Amino acid sequence: MGLQAVVLGATGLVGGFVVAELLQREEYDVVKVLVRTPLDIQHPKLTQIVVEWDTLDQYDDVFTNVRDVYCCLGTTIKKAGSQEQFRKVDFEYPVHAAQLAHAQGAGQFLTVSAMGADPSSRMFYNRTKGEAEHALSAIGIPTVQLFRPSLLLGKRNEKRLGEEVGAKFMTTFDFLFRGKAAVYRAIPAEVVARAMVNIALTGLSGIHIYPNEVIHIVGLV
Repeated sequence: MGLQAVVLGATGLVGGFVVAELLQREEYDVVKVLVRTPLDIQHPKLTQIVVEWDTLDQYDDVFTNVRDVYCCLGTTIKKAGSQEQFRKVDFEYPVHAAQLAHAQGAGQFLTVSAMGADPSSRMFYNRTKGEAEHALSAIGIPTVQLFRPSLLLGKRNEKRLGEEVGAKFMTTFDFLFRGKAAVYRAIPAEVVARAMVNIALTGLSGIHIYPNEVIHIVGLV
């Protein structure tokens, strides 16, 4: 029997590609997605569970018999409306989901963090991401995979003017981001998704951090 996976944030940029990648991988028989709004796709492997994130305890049975949990939850302070709401999405929801998954025996938790994640950072965004990494690593799940991409490239459902300008610049001058500068190189969301699935299937245990330049390489395999 093949593997079962759960995807959090399946309607997002990276999450959508993770779902697509999992559905085509023969190693996975069941792909469950927790969403507020159902995806507009159907597939024999796919099960969609509409949830309210603030009452996630009610859905703990979703993690039964699941080995891999892919967390692609994320927002911006502008979209969230406040730092408090941002922290809910980028810290509280992932950590709560990981706790529920661990209680149900999940073996691996993979999450999209951010370049510069650091619990001691003066920047709220980087500090929150770093605190989330620290909390996830302390839950006790046998394998925790932390991915730290640079600026994500891809078509989003909402407009993010700053990111669009940054993406235009970084794709135009991509040739400059080599050597030591590779850590800052913009990365397609599809490459991040593929890297996550590739890493999930390696059988690694323990806590691992993947910087941007490594994600570029692993996601192109």
